[in-house]
Amino acid sequence: MSVPSALPARDGSLQARHSRTQSDWPWAPFSLSSQRSGLTMQTFKTTPLAGDTLIPALLVSAPFRAAVNSLAQTHDRFISELVTLTEIPAPPFKEKVRGRAYRDMLEAAGLKDVAIDSIGNVTGVRRGKASGGRMIAVSAHVDTVFPEGTDVTVRREGFRLSAPGVGDNTRGLAAILAYLRALDAVGMETRDDILVLASVGEEGEGDLRGMRHFFANSAYRGRIAALICLDGPTPADTIVSAGTGSKRYRVTFRGPGGHSFADHGIVNPMIAAARAVVELGRLSLPDHPKTTCSSTVIKGGSSVNAIPAEVSLMVDLRSNSASELVDLDTRFRQIVLQSCHVENDSRSIEKGSIAVEIVLIGDRPAGFTTDGELTRSAAAAIAAIGQTPVFSSFSTDANVAMSLGVPAVTLSWGGKGGDAHTLGEWTDVDPATTLPEMSVGLAVLLACAGADILK
Repeated sequence: MSVPSALPARDGSLQARHSRTQSDWPWAPFSLSSQRSGLTMQTFKTTPLAGDTLIPALLVSAPFRAAVNSLAQTHDRFISELVTLTEIPAPPFKEKVRGRAYRDMLEAAGLKDVAIDSIGNVTGVRRGKASGGRMIAVSAHVDTVFPEGTDVTVRREGFRLSAPGVGDNTRGLAAILAYLRALDAVGMETRDDILVLASVGEEGEGDLRGMRHFFANSAYRGRIAALICLDGPTPADTIVSAGTGSKRYRVTFRGPGGHSFADHGIVNPMIAAARAVVELGRLSLPDHPKTTCSSTVIKGGSSVNAIPAEVSLMVDLRSNSASELVDLDTRFRQIVLQSCHVENDSRSIEKGSIAVEIVLIGDRPAGFTTDGELTRSAAAAIAAIGQTPVFSSFSTDANVAMSLGVPAVTLSWGGKGGDAHTLGEWTDVDPATTLPEMSVGLAVLLACAGADILK
């Protein structure tokens, strides 16, 4: 994928990075230096010129400072809501209970037209002064990766909260609620409507189904001027402005099966599957744009002394380039079919031959957001908290919008976290780091929505 020349080079990485903590937050981080590691920051006017960002003027405005103070004053409530939502299970394809709870929270926050659509997405509108025109959407996904029955009780040690799903992505949901309270507390108005979207099916085999459904069916879809996804644990310095595309397959090799000794010499689906894994592992793939092929799950067989009748394989194909992903997909299919043919040609098919079935179980589109108001606002807001903006690529709900040409980024929900998708998942809610980093998403949302900073 080509990178727009106006943007810092994306490194394709979402590795955790060290951030600088400002002891005198919240005001010191909002003074902008002239240059940070290749990203030139200009002195902005109170009324930005076309193409500039509102961020610097916004950050020093009295309304925004008051909103940030409100975040600090209600931080305990943010933590309480994070715990409450985390302890409502939201397994893949079973997000309904959490979705209903979040709907109730949005209604309590005063949003208009709060609703749950036919697939389970929750939406609500904070109306702007030009209500009915363009919208800025802020989104977090409702689902987690953990199966039904997982213990999601939150354990707290100081500022560290631990529980499956506490960071990815329950914290994004709680951050949006905190934003809404802060804006209402200071009476902040925006030019554009703000749409809150809590999506289902972002994880795994959910395959972005909630966001796909929204952009295919929602009455709001044609009004979305920009989408800001809060997901994590995305590092606070990172702007995910490119969506890594992926195709995920279940490949099943089937044969006659038989006795390991008496039928030795007949075709064996295990060998065909193993050959496919080895050949896929030998593929030469580009580093730029980053492109990968991973054989991830293999199942089959019934006994140590039986030639299996069926063996299945899962494969994950990814690329930051749509064209590279198409090319990889073609080569993947060729290797799978060739492995089947080689096994049939190499052993007896007297009892039957090997057949193969290739089933697509995941298809996430690639895309990217070009340099513009959204990316510049995000870069300026990150620089303002003392960090160097890093543009990166990952697979999130933003992929769908990007693939349709809608400007979209994924940003941190603010704060530290780790061990996502494990039972030991954790997030840190220390206000010293959490509040400055939470201010980034809030600032970007307000800049894009045309916040009224002249009160």
